[in-house]
Amino acid sequence: MMPFRLLRIHLGTWSAHGAIYDTTLRDGAQQEGISLSVADKLRIVKALDKIGIAYVEGGWPGMGPKDSEFFTKAGELSLVNAQLCAFGATAKPHVPAASDPQVAALAGCCAPQVTLVAKADETHVQKALHTDLSENLRMVADTVAFLCSQGKQVMVDLEHCFDSLHRSDYALRVADTALRNGAHTVIACDTNGGTLPGQIFAHTKALVERFGDAVGIHAHNDSGCANANAVVAVEAGARQVQVTANGYGERTGNSNLFTTIANLELKMGCKTLADPTRLADLTHLSHRISEITNISPFARDPYVGASAFAHKGGLHASAMKVDPALYQHVNPEQVGNSRRMLVSEMSGRALVEMKAAELGIPATDPTLLRKVTNAVKEREARGYTYDAADASFALLVRYLQGNLPHYFEVESWHAQVLALAPNTATPGGRTRAKAEVSLTAGGAQVIRSCAGNGPVNALDHAFSGALAQFYPTVQKLKLIDFKVRILDEDHGSDATVRVLLEAAGPTGTWTTVGVGTDLIEASWEALADSYIYGLLEEGISPLE
Repeated sequence: MMPFRLLRIHLGTWSAHGAIYDTTLRDGAQQEGISLSVADKLRIVKALDKIGIAYVEGGWPGMGPKDSEFFTKAGELSLVNAQLCAFGATAKPHVPAASDPQVAALAGCCAPQVTLVAKADETHVQKALHTDLSENLRMVADTVAFLCSQGKQVMVDLEHCFDSLHRSDYALRVADTALRNGAHTVIACDTNGGTLPGQIFAHTKALVERFGDAVGIHAHNDSGCANANAVVAVEAGARQVQVTANGYGERTGNSNLFTTIANLELKMGCKTLADPTRLADLTHLSHRISEITNISPFARDPYVGASAFAHKGGLHASAMKVDPALYQHVNPEQVGNSRRMLVSEMSGRALVEMKAAELGIPATDPTLLRKVTNAVKEREARGYTYDAADASFALLVRYLQGNLPHYFEVESWHAQVLALAPNTATPGGRTRAKAEVSLTAGGAQVIRSCAGNGPVNALDHAFSGALAQFYPTVQKLKLIDFKVRILDEDHGSDATVRVLLEAAGPTGTWTTVGVGTDLIEASWEALADSYIYGLLEEGISPLE
């Protein structure tokens, strides 16, 4: 592999011929659990176009009503940066391309670009297509030539290319046939995702030496190497990289769009986007597509994940206080992300100070920092966790500062589950939850009783209802997530319980933590912290 200095010079021409090719709407949609509507697909196309992706693959024209509707509506889009691509296969064995219905659908669709999948491995030709090697070459030649004659620009995915290159030169013959008949790019596909980076580099380099700038890469992640394989293929001279948003795809997925763009732009000096400033939109786009697919973002995704620039170790914090680059390989703002400090029992005073500053709480006094650090360590030993509960940590710092507003006094609270049938020990027995909360504030007392769907829900209703009498703002605050963990399962019913509660208000979302010997006790603590934090965020002053 060439030295880095020479590598950057070599890659300087990548932007002239290279391109990012997104196949989220086809290959990505083959992931288990993903089902995109036509409206979903159109939203993703527009988002990818806006950020400056060169090619966006829409799916198989004529494959079904949804794909037909998509290409009809996609033809009405005014795309600025992206070219819409249609995907399909070569004509069937012994069928002229002009007579193949699926090829006709490709020729008749609105997409100016067509990507054909062609068998590039002898075994697949014989066992999957049930034809011979010569006929497969004829199918490739005929289909490419026909689509070019219909005004389409054609690319050819060399399916199982690397598997073939391990054994013979048949994939080279398929690539040569495609290019001689008018295709402008052939894409070497690691279809089964089992090829390692060194092999990808060697085979891609051989393809580039033979076919020049007409070579691309399509990598699957079955061996965990898809992103690395995309990088080494570009190092070897590939000028197109096929990717999917968030690495979606069949089985274990594909090369990740966001990881690949960031690596190429920030590490290799390749221009991948029409507007380089859009690099700062990567994190937002990743999360936007996660919303559309209804798949939660993966926190540990490189560059765009919530944990990508999260720091927990005290040693890291001490160093980063001097220079953030000491423990960050890039500036998180370059990809639209941000640094996060995570407080835990491993934290030192430097991390506590940085985390407090991150939350908008000046805390530089050495005595205070020592108190907070010791309190965190002691409480985490009892089961609390603050790396996932920023709001509770903020309240702890304010309390130890003597700067925590006192919004209310709790007189009493209780929650109970009432049996409504005599055989509640058997399936079908009915229950009802009820809670009562008594609070005082500003010299007045409020008692509120509420029923709910379980004791925690009832307690939340009663608590918020009572608080609303003093602070109507709490009606804007909503519980949106609730997680329970048993910390010492060996103790059976005496086990310590930890509750993480996520809430939302006009200013955003926050998480609090509660710990107790039972679920209700832990939930009460997390609820109390949540409402106090919500009032603070809304700028509400306590009643006198």
